Amino acid sequence: MAWALTTAEASFRDEVRDFLARELTPELRAAGRRSSGIFSDHEHGNRWHRILAGRGWSVPHWPEEHGGTGWSPMQHYIFSAELAAADAPPRAPMGPGMVAPVIIAFGTEAQKRAWLPGIRSGEDYWCQGYSEPQSGSDLASLQCKAVPDGDHYVINGTKIWTTHAQYANRMFCLVRTASGGKPQQGISFLCFDIPAPGITIRPIISISGDHELNQVFFDDVRVPADGLIGEENQGWAIAKYLLQHERGGAWAPMLRARLRRLQAAADAAFLAGDPQEADDMALRLAEAECAIDALEATELQSLRAQARGEPHGIRPSMGKVLGSELRQQLTELGVEIAAHYAAADLPLDDDLQAGELPIPEDAVFSMSAYLNDRAASIYAGSNEVQRNIVAAHLLAN
Repeated sequence: MAWALTTAEASFRDEVRDFLARELTPELRAAGRRSSGIFSDHEHGNRWHRILAGRGWSVPHWPEEHGGTGWSPMQHYIFSAELAAADAPPRAPMGPGMVAPVIIAFGTEAQKRAWLPGIRSGEDYWCQGYSEPQSGSDLASLQCKAVPDGDHYVINGTKIWTTHAQYANRMFCLVRTASGGKPQQGISFLCFDIPAPGITIRPIISISGDHELNQVFFDDVRVPADGLIGEENQGWAIAKYLLQHERGGAWAPMLRARLRRLQAAADAAFLAGDPQEADDMALRLAEAECAIDALEATELQSLRAQARGEPHGIRPSMGKVLGSELRQQLTELGVEIAAHYAAADLPLDDDLQAGELPIPEDAVFSMSAYLNDRAASIYAGSNEVQRNIVAAHLLAN
C-alpha cells in the first residue's frame, strides 16, 4: 500500500491478513490467480463467498441491519487491497454488489426478507438482464416486454451478454411495461427465479475461450408480480442507481496486484535477455505504476468524500474510464512480456489447478486476460458514454 495507516487501520489490516492466511486455501489462491475474467468461475467464487459469509464478511458494504460490517471507507479499501494481494478469487457482484443495494433502497420488507439472506449466504446466485441485441449503451431503447396478467407478468423478448446466467437461480431484469413518450418512462425492474418454463439460455463463447456470457430468450415466461421493485414504469431511476454501484468501487487494488505479477514475470523473462529491452520494459512498468498511484489517490479522495456523506457525482464514471483502460494497458504489457509463450492455448481450468503448467503460468494467463479484457471499456457502460457523462457534468458547472 502506498499510503500511511493509522494504528487502528494497521490492526484491521493484520486481522484481514491473518484470516486470509488461515482460510484462503492454495486451491482458491490458484483459482484467483488464474481468473482472467472480471471475476472467477462460479464454483470457486461462490465457495470463497461462503467462507467469507461464515466470518460475517461476505457483504461488508451492506447496512449493518442487513448483515454489513459497519466498516469505515478506508477499512473497505484495505479489505479490497488485501484480497487482491492474496489472490483471492474475485467474486461475482451481481447479487451482493448490484441487485442487493437496489433491494435495500427500493424493495419492500417482504422482498428484503425473501432475497437478502440468500445473497449474503451464497445460497442464491443472481444474473443481470439489462442489455439486448439492439440496446447496449442506449439501454433505454430496450424492447423485452412484460405484460401484466393477474398476479403475474408475462415476459417476451431476449437479453444478451448475461454473465453467468448458466449458474444463476435468480435474475434481475429491465423490461418494457409501457410504450409511448420517452423510452425511459416505460421501463420496470423485475426480479424472478430462473430457470423457468419458456426461458432458454444459450452460451456465448468469448474470443478468450471463456464461457462467461449468454443470451437469454423469454417465450411467454410467467413471473410473479410481487417481484416488481418499486413502481411499475419507474424502473429507469432504479437502473441508474444500480449502474452507479456497478461502476463504483476501487480499481487500484486489483491493478496493483496485476502489476506486481507483471514485474515478477518481466524479471524472469528478461533475466538472460537484452539489457536494453529489460530497461525499456522496466520503464513502461514504472509508468504504469505511476498511473495506478494517481488512480489510487483519486479513489482515496473519493473515500474521504464518501465519509463526509457527499454524493457520488461523476466519480464512478471517472473511475470506470481510468480503471478499465489501465486494466487493458496492463494486459498488453503482459502479452509483450510473455512473447511467443502468449500464443500457447492452454486452459486455466480445474484440470490444471493442482499441477504445474508446462510453460510459465503468467504467460498463459496473459493472452487469456488480454482477450477477455477487450470488453473492459464496454461493460458497465462504454467509456465513450462515461466521458460524455463527465463532460456534461463539468460543462454544466
